[in-house]
Amino acid sequence: MEFVHKSVLFDESVKALNIDNSKIIMDGTAGGGGHSKEIAKAAKRLIAVDRDPDAIAVLNERLGGMSNVTIVHNNFSDIKNIIKSLNIDGIDGLLLDLGVSSFQLDTADRGFSFHKDAPLDMRMSKTGMSAADVVNTYSEQELADIIFKYGEEKFSRRIAANIVKARADKPIETTFELVDIIKASMPQRAMRDGHPARRTFQAIRIEVNRELDVLESTLDDAFECLNSGGRIAIITFHSLEDRIVKEKFNEWCKGCTCPKDFPVCVCGNKPKGKVFKAVSPGEEELKINTRARSSRLRVFEKF
Repeated sequence: MEFVHKSVLFDESVKALNIDNSKIIMDGTAGGGGHSKEIAKAAKRLIAVDRDPDAIAVLNERLGGMSNVTIVHNNFSDIKNIIKSLNIDGIDGLLLDLGVSSFQLDTADRGFSFHKDAPLDMRMSKTGMSAADVVNTYSEQELADIIFKYGEEKFSRRIAANIVKARADKPIETTFELVDIIKASMPQRAMRDGHPARRTFQAIRIEVNRELDVLESTLDDAFECLNSGGRIAIITFHSLEDRIVKEKFNEWCKGCTCPKDFPVCVCGNKPKGKVFKAVSPGEEELKINTRARSSRLRVFEKF
């Protein structure tokens, strides 16, 4: 299957990086190379990073002939070591297009989609713990907590209880087996609020790939690696990751933290950068790509 990914907020995110031919830019979620190829046209150097081996194969095909592109098979969370291994002191821009790619959703055997019957997998790197491992080995309480925390699913306890009940007879091995359990756990009225499995699948995928933990640890490392005047542009797809990005950017922009009744500042904290107004996709983009509906672009510039 061809690696196709509809790049969300494409023009807005590339423009936000403020690229010119003196700058080194990292695309930490290079995927099929949509953003990367456009960035490489204008940047001095592009470092295209992805953890998915399928994406790396496609990047080598599509970008391998560009002399200013370095393709790295790694997780963007390892940004410090990536830069160190390339003998680079710092970068001038970082793009992260978070979440699951269109290719991963549309490739049935990757197990990301609740619309396609496939083995329960959901591993972006194709290594390590799978969705089947989570579903079949986590305790009922752990499952309920994950589904509620990462999926914001109000029927999480019922879903977790039914997962544990079902796996007592046989392991839950496919996406449709899990979908059936989720559907049986929810009242009919809840079926009208989008696909009933959407939140649970999101939660399990986040757990499998440690997406929020990876994001939090990466942001501080990315700040350290960013040159003065450099920008970080992040596209999020749900409120959990968007909140992490928003709060971290605001923290970097915060100045004095002394109590208001202090006559003078003693903390010495000064803003480390500025944020730009968050951007959401317009109506024209949503007509073309409905998966962009929940996306948001946030941009930070380092002083």
